[in-house]
Amino acid sequence: MTFSLAHFSDPHLGPLPKGAVLQDFAFKKIIGAASWHMNRKKHHLPQIADALRADILAANPDHVAFTGDLVNISAAAEFDQGLKWLNGFGSSDFVSFTPGNHDAYVKLPLAKGLGKFSNYMTNEIAKDESLPFIRLRRNVALIGIHAACPQLLLGAGGTVGTDQLQKLDTNLQSLRERGFYRLVMIHHPPAPGMTSNIRSLSDASALEAVLKKQGAELVIHGHNHQRNFNEIVSDTTRIPVLGVPSASMAAGSNHPPAAWNRYDIERYKGTWKTHVQIRNWNAEANSFSDGDSFNLEGAS
Repeated sequence: MTFSLAHFSDPHLGPLPKGAVLQDFAFKKIIGAASWHMNRKKHHLPQIADALRADILAANPDHVAFTGDLVNISAAAEFDQGLKWLNGFGSSDFVSFTPGNHDAYVKLPLAKGLGKFSNYMTNEIAKDESLPFIRLRRNVALIGIHAACPQLLLGAGGTVGTDQLQKLDTNLQSLRERGFYRLVMIHHPPAPGMTSNIRSLSDASALEAVLKKQGAELVIHGHNHQRNFNEIVSDTTRIPVLGVPSASMAAGSNHPPAAWNRYDIERYKGTWKTHVQIRNWNAEANSFSDGDSFNLEGAS
């Protein structure tokens, strides 16, 4: 039986709420707000994010994976606005979310910030909010890594941390032994060299080592606002790593227009097969349409 998954990332939902800079003030918010008003708001259009959500819902996938950066400067009002938008997908059981660096742009109490999205990050195996979270959907295990943490003024990196890395190692082995398709979702690219140093994970090498050791069928991410295809390769595994453009990006910027990926996953004669269909924003048609498609076979 085929399991279908929609993947999108980085909507950077606008507009920036009035007074957002002054809420729980931090100097970095001034930099972020200036960047938004001088540049980003011209390219991250909420109507495109709305159209992407509608296109995903019309495609009727079995589940949705969202790899972060719903907000811009982590103002409390942004999380309220973002939660309303996220709820537009329906039940939190239908969407799994892992945060991006903009979702942890500055320090903010959980109750005002990321805690509002906790229902989308529930660890259904541990029955709590432990990380990485795991959600089982038929024969697919979604493994959500939380690497978002406040950075220095111009930093956009993240850190997985020793505790998550150790648990990821154990979980990947256990889920493989139980016969699950292991889909790892994280905001940042998961290995060195997949983004610039200032935007990368501080422990990307350690994460890559765990993935090489235990394998996975697919890793998905955002962060780069690009359509990325990489691989993590060792003597025993070859893991495809796919990134998607921003979910709200208009045409005409330095980045490709908005897109999302659909993954149709099935087990055939003992081998995992994944069909990837890209859905691209078409500015002339004011809608999304099919782009490239390809197959991933025997990923790990």
